[in-house]
Amino acid sequence: MSESASRIEAKGYNRGLILGFTMAESLLLVIFCLLLVAAAVIAAERQKAADAIAAQAKQAEQMLKSGSEREEVLRLQRELEAATRQIGLSATTKRPEDWRELVVAKDTLQVIETSLSAKGREELEKKISQLQSEGAAAQVARLKAADLEQSVRELTAKNETLEKQLALSTEGFKPHEWPPIISLSEANGNYFRSGSAELTKAFGEKLSGSISSQIADNLESYGADIVEVIGHTDEQPVSRPTSNMDLTSINALNASAPITSLEPADNAGLGLARAIAVANVLRANPALKGVTVLPLSGAQLILPGDVLTNGVAGNLETRRRIEIRIRRRDAGLN
Repeated sequence: MSESASRIEAKGYNRGLILGFTMAESLLLVIFCLLLVAAAVIAAERQKAADAIAAQAKQAEQMLKSGSEREEVLRLQRELEAATRQIGLSATTKRPEDWRELVVAKDTLQVIETSLSAKGREELEKKISQLQSEGAAAQVARLKAADLEQSVRELTAKNETLEKQLALSTEGFKPHEWPPIISLSEANGNYFRSGSAELTKAFGEKLSGSISSQIADNLESYGADIVEVIGHTDEQPVSRPTSNMDLTSINALNASAPITSLEPADNAGLGLARAIAVANVLRANPALKGVTVLPLSGAQLILPGDVLTNGVAGNLETRRRIEIRIRRRDAGLN
């Protein structure tokens, strides 16, 4: 009898167990799990509310800087601060109060979003567009400035290179120092045969000796490579009816025809014939090897000292002369 009662009692007791727990214990476990879930939900909602409030606070600060909706932003800021204080105090309140504070925070957030979307969104968009435009313009300006700086550096480097080249090419020269002009007039004993381009013996020896040496020294001192020989005459007419200069001047210059074959009929031709005679002597001198010698004619037009004549007739030995000038070849014409 006692064993049957014990089995009945044990069977009735097992009917009140769930997974080894009693009904009361199972109910407490379920309530505990619900509280954990509620706490997680509350924490997530609190974090979302804090993030939204921070974002709206940042937008409100930008609105305050731009000067628009100042009073509205201040009012919303006060509401944000109040909501923040409420959220800060919520950690010490009871669970039911947490829900109410979350609702208040959500309502505040909705008010802020509604206010900004209704009044400040257009202004914010304008401000953002303006800042983007200003940023793009500033970027373009920076790129242009960088390009200009690069151009300035390149031009500066080129200028320094040119200055160095100029310094090397003019080293040893004085500013505006021109090579001297060698003037050989009949007044100084430098004669041609009368009415002819034939040199006297003394004049030819002088050209081959001291004059060639002086020209060579000047070419080296001034870095020149061109010698110009200019024949000048006085204003006495040449007593010859015809000229053969067009036919014989090139042959005489090449030394394939004698100088005496030249027969000028005017002072321009006589000046050129005498310049050819002097040029041939200079080109034959070893001291002037490789130098270009150019014969030119000044005829009766230029007085000593590079002055144009006004018409001075007569037998003037000082005007019957050879002028020798040196210069550098123009590199741009090569």
